[in-house]
Amino acid sequence: MVSTSLGLGLTVATLAVFTVAGLLYSRGRVGSVEDLLTARNSTGTGMTTATLIASTMGAWILFSPAEAGAAFGGITAVMGYAIGSAIPLLLFIPVGKRIRELMPTGHSLTEFVLVRFGPAMYVFVLIVSVFYMFIFLAAEMTAITGGLELIAGIPPWQTATVIGGFVLFYTAYGGLVASIFTDTIQTLVILPLLAVGFAAAVVSLGGTGELYRTAMATDPSLLDPGYLPGLKFGLYVVFAILGANFLNQGMWQRVYAADSEATLGRAFGVASLTVIPMVLLSGLFGIAAAGLGLSSADTAGISFFLVVTEALPDAIAFAVVLLAVLLVMSSADTMLNAISSLVTVDLARLVNVDDDRSLRLTGRGLTAAVAVGAVIIGAQGYSVLQLFLTADLFAAAVFVPLIWGLYSRQLTQSGALAASFAGLVVGIAYFPMLRGLVATIPGIAGVLPEPAFLPAFLGATAVSAAVTAGAAAVGGDAFAFESLTTEIRSFDAPATEASTDDAAAASEVSD
Repeated sequence: MVSTSLGLGLTVATLAVFTVAGLLYSRGRVGSVEDLLTARNSTGTGMTTATLIASTMGAWILFSPAEAGAAFGGITAVMGYAIGSAIPLLLFIPVGKRIRELMPTGHSLTEFVLVRFGPAMYVFVLIVSVFYMFIFLAAEMTAITGGLELIAGIPPWQTATVIGGFVLFYTAYGGLVASIFTDTIQTLVILPLLAVGFAAAVVSLGGTGELYRTAMATDPSLLDPGYLPGLKFGLYVVFAILGANFLNQGMWQRVYAADSEATLGRAFGVASLTVIPMVLLSGLFGIAAAGLGLSSADTAGISFFLVVTEALPDAIAFAVVLLAVLLVMSSADTMLNAISSLVTVDLARLVNVDDDRSLRLTGRGLTAAVAVGAVIIGAQGYSVLQLFLTADLFAAAVFVPLIWGLYSRQLTQSGALAASFAGLVVGIAYFPMLRGLVATIPGIAGVLPEPAFLPAFLGATAVSAAVTAGAAAVGGDAFAFESLTTEIRSFDAPATEASTDDAAAASEVSD
């Protein structure tokens, strides 16, 4: 084991290097709230692709796919996770282009919801979106604290505090500009480190043939492509990740940061192809850990690190752990920027604050409060995968009416709310990790169905989609899509200035 003081020192040094890089790059590039929140039309294909890979593939990639492979269904679960991670990125190509056309000066999904549906749906989506991003941030902290505690004995609260502090510092200063730049560098480091770490571990453990024989002798289901629990996991994780990414404000920021729709399409397409082998590699660590008898029900979440410490010398193992630190930084800064964006944009709407400096200071203060909460939860050692699945359930029930509302004029606020709540009720009724809370309601425990993840996620999405379709068919007053352009403006533009060109473009799109 690497000594605690050395481990903490190297972690701080790694954090400091990227923090300084982010501060230096963003210096002079953040002149307004618009620069801080969207970096609008500023990134080419390479940088957009890199920031998508780094921000979506946080430290969870070393924990959740490995935990899925070790405890949720072996190779089929891992393959489902990989495909499920790619699908949302592909969906963002048409959806991202659509929202850029309808809202050329927009900033967030919640802005769209407020104008398209109304205040009730807006508040609901805002709560679900912030809840998801908060849980994502807490899960990232949980993941890295577990890894560093295993490798170097660093107390969880110390790891969570230093990472949260450094990331908050450079994102508060440089905003999305700093996040995208550091993401680009981190991607160039992360991809080769993950591949080299996996190859080194395989060679040290006797090669792929030996690992295959060991896994088959221990548990043949780990490598069975027809293993039913793994197939079920692979199916429901698609819906889980799909809904979660749609509620992730960090994704919408990058939709607007791309310098053109062509760049958006290429970047999201390449990123979707890149994440598949990344998730597969990570998931194979979980299968290896289970096959070698290294993991248990309580330690499946740190399967990646169990294999690394078993196969590699301490110094090399810790170098791989620093990979996890970079992954946490890349996704944590995305979440903090995303939360800051929502808070700032919505603060301006709710209290009519137009002063640029006040908006930035208030947004940063509230984001810091969220970060502190995530650090506290992250130090508790909960299951990373279970944290993600809990947040994903809420998103799975909400995302269908939001996508529908991008294309349909007839879907009303009441219809969207009814669909979201109906999906959520069905999902919670089946969801294993919330069953205990629901069962405390008098008269409910006896009528609850058997808990299972598959009907929870499929039910939440399917019921939400069915109610959405019915509500749109019944219809109401046709929504005027061109109002999205007239009611949502850039913070850099005068309040009285109307963009006739944008309004005309939006009108053409909606016709």
